[in-house]
Amino acid sequence: MMAHYVITIAREKGSGGYDIARKLSDKLNIPFYDRKLLRIASDVSGINERLFGEVDERLGKREMMHAAQKVYTGEVLPPDSDNYTSQQNLFQFQAKIITELAEISSCIILGRCADQILKGKPYLMRTFIHAPIEARIARVANYSLAMTEAEVKKYICDQDENRAEYYRFYTGESWRDASHFDISLDSAALGEDGCVDRIIKALPVFTQG
Repeated sequence: MMAHYVITIAREKGSGGYDIARKLSDKLNIPFYDRKLLRIASDVSGINERLFGEVDERLGKREMMHAAQKVYTGEVLPPDSDNYTSQQNLFQFQAKIITELAEISSCIILGRCADQILKGKPYLMRTFIHAPIEARIARVANYSLAMTEAEVKKYICDQDENRAEYYRFYTGESWRDASHFDISLDSAALGEDGCVDRIIKALPVFTQG
């Protein structure tokens, strides 16, 4: 296996992206970062983790009123700035942490525009996990027993829209654009283990770590 590589995983809601990332982490014996990034960003910035959580992969009301734009710069504002706790600065902190973690060691990063933040890195493999809506409804319904099928579908669509808007606002790109990813996998057709195996087999093709 390569000395250094980073796998980013973007995923549709209910496609099993989280479980695939976790299984990859176990099989490759490398760290897996998802919401853990919020805690690390909070520790580094001194900003309450709750604020990071409130805007995790979704836009705040203020940002939703503005047109899509590429605002990621890699720079964070100083603590004495009036906008230190703004959503855009919270994103910059997360992006800074993602970049630093990716440089330190091999890892897996789930969502949070990591494929764009790390774009161009020779050790990077960008993955997108998807599945038919029927399969995603069935999966989410297994842990949302109190919701009707219609409610589950709306929840899935809302989550995907949140992620798409977040991605578009911070990168200026379309979340589902296949050109942003090195490999796209249908988890319903391949299964979680099948996705894991294909990602591992593809690593030498897309990374130069």
